[in-house]
Amino acid sequence: MNAETIPTVMTIAGNDPTGGAGIAADIEAIISQGCHPIPIVSCITVQDTCDVIAVEAVDADLLMQQARAVLEDLPVDAIKLGLLGSEENVEITREILLDYPDIPVVLDPIIDAGGGSEISSQDTVTAMKTLLFDCVDLITPNTLEALALVPSADNAQAAIPALFELGCEWILLTGTHDNSDTVINRLYGPNDEVELFRWERLAHSYHGSGCTLSSALAGLLAQNISVPEAAAQAQDFTWRSLQNAYRLGMGQLHPNRLFWAQADDDDSV
Repeated sequence: MNAETIPTVMTIAGNDPTGGAGIAADIEAIISQGCHPIPIVSCITVQDTCDVIAVEAVDADLLMQQARAVLEDLPVDAIKLGLLGSEENVEITREILLDYPDIPVVLDPIIDAGGGSEISSQDTVTAMKTLLFDCVDLITPNTLEALALVPSADNAQAAIPALFELGCEWILLTGTHDNSDTVINRLYGPNDEVELFRWERLAHSYHGSGCTLSSALAGLLAQNISVPEAAAQAQDFTWRSLQNAYRLGMGQLHPNRLFWAQADDDDSV
C-alpha cells in the first residue's frame, strides 16, 4: 500500500479532551486498520474519565463546511458517525450523506456517556432515528441504546425489527452491558441473517470502546471488506484494545488501540 492507494475514513464526531473517546479514539482505530483518518468535529465536550460534564455542538454550517471542503478535495472511502451534538447537525449530516450515497457509513448511536450522563437530547435521538438510519449501512448500538431507541421493546433483541423498519441494513448489537459471563454480540443482516460472536468478559469498564468498534468497522469497510468479515475483525481489534487498556485517570480505563505497535514478537498480530 502506498500513499496514493491508502483508504480514507471520515469521522464526524465530538472531541474528548481525555483522548479516550470521540475523535481521538476514532483516529487511533482508523490508523490501526491501515487507513488515513479525516476528522470532522461535530461538538466540543467537557469530560474526564468518569463522566461527561458538558456538550456544546458546533454550528451546523461549520460542520457542513468542514465535511464538504474535504469531500470536494479528496476521495473518502468510508464514513463513521459518532456524537453529533444537535438536531441541526443530524439534519446537515443527512444532507451530506445523501450527496454521497456510494460511501459506506457506520453509525454509533451514542445516547449516554459511559458514566451515565445523557449527552444526546431526545430531539437529537429522534432526528437520528428518522433522518440517518436509512442513510447508513451499519449501526452499532449496545443493548441499552437499542432499548432507548425502541422504548416499546421488552428487550434489546426485540428492538431489532423496529430498527430495521427505520431503514438500517445491518445492526451489530453489542452485549457489554448484559449480566452474563461472556459478552455476546449479535450481527443482524438482510434476510434475517444472525451471527453470534462470543468474547471473554474483561474485568473493567472502558472509555471509548464503542468509538473503537465503530471506527474500526469503518476502516475495514473502506477496504471493501464484507460487513460480516469486518464485524469479526473489528470486534477482535476492539477486544485486544480493551485487554491491553491502561489507566490514566480516576474513572474508566483507556483502550490501547495501538497495542499492535507496542507488542513484542510473541504477541504480534
